[in-house]
Amino acid sequence: MIGDPVRLKTAALLVLLGLLTMLAGIGQLTFWAPSETVTASVPSDTKAAPLTVIDQKLIALHDGPVKIKIQGEGNFIVATGRPDDVEAWVGDTAHTTLTGVSADQKSLEVSSVDGEATAPSPAGSDLWVSTEDASGELDYTWNPPADGEWSLLVAGDGTKPAPSSISMTFPNNATTPWAVPLIVLGIIIILVGAALPFVAKALSNRRKDDGDDGSHGEGETTTLPVQSPAGDAARRRGAETEGPALRVTAIAAALAAVMVGGTAVAAQATTTPEATSTSSAAAPAEGDGGTPVLLESQLQRILEQVASTVDAADAAKDAPKLAPRVDKMELQIRTQNYKIRSAVSAYEARMPVRATKLQSSVISTKREWPRTVFALTQGDGNVVPQVLTLVQLSPRENYKLWGSAPLQPGTNFPSFPIPREGTQPVPAGDNTGLAYSGNEALGILAEMLTTPDSPNRSKLADGQSSPYIAGALAYQADTVKNGTSANFKFTHTPVTNQTVVLRTADGGALVVGRLDFAFEGTPKAAGDKLLLEDDSAVFAGGKETTTGMVLNFAESVAVYIPPAGSADPMKLVAATRGLVGASFK
Repeated sequence: MIGDPVRLKTAALLVLLGLLTMLAGIGQLTFWAPSETVTASVPSDTKAAPLTVIDQKLIALHDGPVKIKIQGEGNFIVATGRPDDVEAWVGDTAHTTLTGVSADQKSLEVSSVDGEATAPSPAGSDLWVSTEDASGELDYTWNPPADGEWSLLVAGDGTKPAPSSISMTFPNNATTPWAVPLIVLGIIIILVGAALPFVAKALSNRRKDDGDDGSHGEGETTTLPVQSPAGDAARRRGAETEGPALRVTAIAAALAAVMVGGTAVAAQATTTPEATSTSSAAAPAEGDGGTPVLLESQLQRILEQVASTVDAADAAKDAPKLAPRVDKMELQIRTQNYKIRSAVSAYEARMPVRATKLQSSVISTKREWPRTVFALTQGDGNVVPQVLTLVQLSPRENYKLWGSAPLQPGTNFPSFPIPREGTQPVPAGDNTGLAYSGNEALGILAEMLTTPDSPNRSKLADGQSSPYIAGALAYQADTVKNGTSANFKFTHTPVTNQTVVLRTADGGALVVGRLDFAFEGTPKAAGDKLLLEDDSAVFAGGKETTTGMVLNFAESVAVYIPPAGSADPMKLVAATRGLVGASFK
């Protein structure tokens, strides 16, 4: 009779303990739960600078979306770019960098670098994947535009201080790993407490039944009565009444230990991948040559701006309009084309540049400057696709069109690695892994155009049947045949400082470059005259000469080079020429 109250008290205590444990777990998920987000701000005493950089490590500090609130005076821009691109654009300009979050997660850690007091406006730079324009205030949610690391640049017009009132709201990584285990453990303890009286009583009855069976044992065994002290009787009663309770309590303790151990393992399992992820994410370094210099969306935007610029200049025959987006050979050819067309209305305009149909993009992984990309495009006015060569000379300059050449009829553009992986550039004089270097390839083409019976003719496929090569050789032969009163000389010379080579998917390469084509004529006898066409006369200043003349053309060409060990010859992929000058001797 004494054991029942003890068992009930123990059961009540276990139920109470279970309730408290369960409530503690529920509390961690409700009223004790940490905030879902944390907000950190730039300290008010941060030094003003024309540029503010939000470092990629800060952006990637927490998983999930990051909300950024920026306040400043007047208009400002937030630009997204690769960390090395942002760093290169900032250059020597004084700037502030947001690098991390303080231990109490209330302040953003800031570093300041002294330097030049102003910078150009970053608006419109080709380095940026995207930009956000704002006036006074901007609430911005960061989402990475593609895989890899990204930084943000905040600036006004470059002459005024960049906004420095910046706060960032991150998902709170604080967790409650004990919540569920405590709830489960509390339920188990309650169940154990509720079951304790019944289990203890069943065990007690079983022992009594066992004792009754023992009194009717076989044989004549005699049991002598022994007088036990009161203490022994009490201990026996305690063993009978409290033993089951202690055993059940021990079971609950063991379960608690298992649950705690399991929770520790679970906690370790959730934190270990974070450390691994952080270390692996930091391993690839930007600028190591493995990241393409552009996303396709950037290239498309650049092509549209180039096409728009060229269209406007072509329509107005105004060369200065080309300057923002055209340079080198393409600038020279179009400038001279405008000059001829202004005097000779029937002269053919250059093929327009189109961005409406991007058939192929070839994006370099060379992250140092100058940077080069190829694009195969076609649109209105393009009878065949054309190969465009775009070059960015420095971080603060935009890509410019250096050359354009129509694809040779019946010729396929080589296959390149997918744009998001990019392709490797090759120095023009390097033939590693290639049948020929870029310079050698252009030299062989120039030799074939200059000397039809060149001993290297077999190194370039279908030399005579290639439309461009066949047309150039036929033009030269007809000129000699019809010019009975003059001697003619033709030379094609590679311009090595405008040669670009990018590897193809099969291990070969495409070399794009320029040849200078000079066409010289000298009268055979005194009094003989040479007559120039209207287009050449625009540059020479007249149509007749008795002393001789020189016509100059710029040739834009693209040649496929097979990989080393291949038995295949090279192929002329694209080519065109434009008259750029004429003079009398």
